[in-house]
Amino acid sequence: MTDAPANPATTTIVFLLFPGITQLDFTAPAQALCRMPGARLVGAAASRDPIATDSGFSILPTDDFASCPQADILCVPGGHGVTEALDDATTIDFIARQAAGARWVTSVCTGAFLLGRAGLLTGKRATTHWAYAHLLPLVGAEPVNARIVEDGNLVTSGGVTSGLDFALTLIGRLHGDAVAQAIQLAIEYDPAPPYVGGHPDRTPAAITAGLKTRVYDAAAARMEQALERSL
Repeated sequence: MTDAPANPATTTIVFLLFPGITQLDFTAPAQALCRMPGARLVGAAASRDPIATDSGFSILPTDDFASCPQADILCVPGGHGVTEALDDATTIDFIARQAAGARWVTSVCTGAFLLGRAGLLTGKRATTHWAYAHLLPLVGAEPVNARIVEDGNLVTSGGVTSGLDFALTLIGRLHGDAVAQAIQLAIEYDPAPPYVGGHPDRTPAAITAGLKTRVYDAAAARMEQALERSL
């Protein structure tokens, strides 16, 4: 177990926001990271207009790209809006500039592909949502079947809820295990899902196949097309 610093300095955590973001990709790690000693959270988007999420409500950014401070931790969430963001040069440039000065560069779910589009996954081990993992080589990454993957200062996490695991892991790296465990206790993160599953490795094959047919086959095809346009 590691010890936390007595007087932690401010840590600026910048979350990229874009239309079509999966809100839990953002709000889950934000809820844990905001409790980290010295944390300063920033939500940055192309403008300060409300950002429509995939849940039917909007998020109000704190900053636009021009006013956003330099991140110590850069976090790029995912969502179906990633396919459009891949083609937005201003967004990709913002990611690249922030990553150049960040201590940690991170992603949740399909946010990994935005890191990849910015050239940050070349030769790196990475993960993403299980339905898109086969596309990681298109951005130069080596796919790893894991909930969290660390490669140097790069931390990628799997789909949606794994953002909370990533946040607690990073808090432990920065402030020690006891601080991370206290935050986990404070938010009562004690998973006991009502069903066994949540990943194809542990879910009945028929359920996985049905979900892929209804949602993810077409979604992954759109992602692949967007990535190929970006090459």
